[in-house]
Amino acid sequence: MGSSAGLAARRNVWLAALIVLTALLVLGNLANDAMRDAKYGWDAEVNCAAVDAHAGGLDPYFVSNLKGTKLSYPYLPVTLDLFRPICAGSFVVDHYRSIYLVLAVLCGLILPGLGQTRASARDAALRVLCALGGFVGFEWVVASGNFVILSGVLTAIALKLLLRPPASGALADRSFSLRLAGAALLGFATSFKLVFCPVLAALYFLPLPRARKLMLIAVAAFCFALPILISWLLYPDLFASWLLAIAGQIPNQHSVDLVEINPSLLLLARSLMEHAGLAHSKPALFAAYALLALALVLVPFILSVVRAAGSGEAGSPLLRLDRWLIDHPHAAMRVTVLAMFALYLSSPRLKEYAFFELALYAAILVVDLPAQGLAAVLGVGLIVPGLISMTGYTVEGNFSLLVIALTCFWILLLDFRAEPGRLEPEGLHP
Repeated sequence: MGSSAGLAARRNVWLAALIVLTALLVLGNLANDAMRDAKYGWDAEVNCAAVDAHAGGLDPYFVSNLKGTKLSYPYLPVTLDLFRPICAGSFVVDHYRSIYLVLAVLCGLILPGLGQTRASARDAALRVLCALGGFVGFEWVVASGNFVILSGVLTAIALKLLLRPPASGALADRSFSLRLAGAALLGFATSFKLVFCPVLAALYFLPLPRARKLMLIAVAAFCFALPILISWLLYPDLFASWLLAIAGQIPNQHSVDLVEINPSLLLLARSLMEHAGLAHSKPALFAAYALLALALVLVPFILSVVRAAGSGEAGSPLLRLDRWLIDHPHAAMRVTVLAMFALYLSSPRLKEYAFFELALYAAILVVDLPAQGLAAVLGVGLIVPGLISMTGYTVEGNFSLLVIALTCFWILLLDFRAEPGRLEPEGLHP
């Protein structure tokens, strides 16, 4: 007992030291960026220029109508009025750095826990640390001024509502009502970046009866589609321009494209196809992308969940899964977040700033990892990309962030495979 206690104490000391060093690196990296004499915040300027152009009666999807930029506005027409209070005056454009920092910290504080009902100061600090430093996603949000910080806040609130502790009786109905609100909010948040809508399918892994899970997915899907429907009905001319802009059919201006430079599995597949001499074959490209996503992320995740749910019990595989999820609510919430991580990571367009939201999913999962797993994720997901950034090497235009995120996914997945029920009350460690 004495030897075990001493070993645990030494483990806690080196883990605490690693966390402190990681925090110093993350904060130092953000401070180093703040002191650089470079022009940042181009996305915030584009977004607010589009809002101003719309308010002035101009079509914001034509870059020629935007002041001071050559970049296009990518969001749905309805967002032009939603963003108008944010872009009023020049406050956000002038002070977005401090605003974004506050919002990122808020994201870390809002994110829920999985294995405990009470959030400790240590857990909250770790989540904030992951939000600020995970995959240097927040660094890219600050550099670009991208409004993914807003969808990140909405996602954090949605996860807080969705990942609620198990309840029974009258509390169960109230808890489900809050989950419905969370599903609606998550659907709305994914409508900002349409390619991330598959994340909504992860709601099926919540510890609820199948009918209620399908209702959550339906509500989330409706709230994802609602901004598109409103844009189509209430802004028909702008909606037509938006379709032209995202399809790249407005000549002589920047257009959003799936194969625009980004560290995604789709671009990795294209790189492989170029080496194979098949770069111009779209069927081959998307087949290679699907194969990579399935082999590296989705199939290993599915097999791990099926293995945890048990293959020798009676009933169909889907029925066994439903029963296991309800019987193991904390593991089910863990699987739900891991599924969101996997689906987000598999997106065909994963820009550098999008890794901020990926870090939010990781922040929920890493808090409850054993010491070795936590150290591995901190080292791979925060320290390595932070050091790359501080030494002046850029991660833009290569697959460094993708490899780092895939490595963290596999660390989290292997931990789940080793102990799928670790966070259940009977599996909690002292």
